[in-house]
Amino acid sequence: MQIRPKNEVERHLIEMLRQASYSGNPIWKKVADDLNVPTRQRRVVNLSKLERLTSDNDVVIVPGKVLASGEISHKITVAALKFSREALEKLKKSGSSAISIQELLKKNPEGKGVKIIG
Repeated sequence: MQIRPKNEVERHLIEMLRQASYSGNPIWKKVADDLNVPTRQRRVVNLSKLERLTSDNDVVIVPGKVLASGEISHKITVAALKFSREALEKLKKSGSSAISIQELLKKNPEGKGVKIIG
C-alpha cells in the first residue's frame, strides 16, 4: 500500500506504526491505515466525545486531530496526530496527558489497553 501523506514526519510515523504491527500488534496497523488517508478524511474528535467514551485513567489514540469543544472531567491520556491549542489547555487543566502517537508507541509498544477513538 502506498503511503499518501506528503509530510515527511507523517510518512515516517506511518512506517514506524506498520513496523510495530509486524510483531503481532494489530492496533498499530489500524492506526497506520487510518493515518494513510487524505488530510480531509482524517478523524476529528472533540473533547466532549472523549468525555463520553472514556473513563478515569483510560489511554486513547485519535488518528487525527483533537479539538476543544466540550470539557473533560476525569484524567485520561490522549495520543493524537494534532491537538488544537485550546484542547491542550483543557486537557492540562483536567490533569490529563496529551502526547504524540510516537510517544505512545514508545511507552506501550504492545498497544495493550489502548482505545482508538474517532
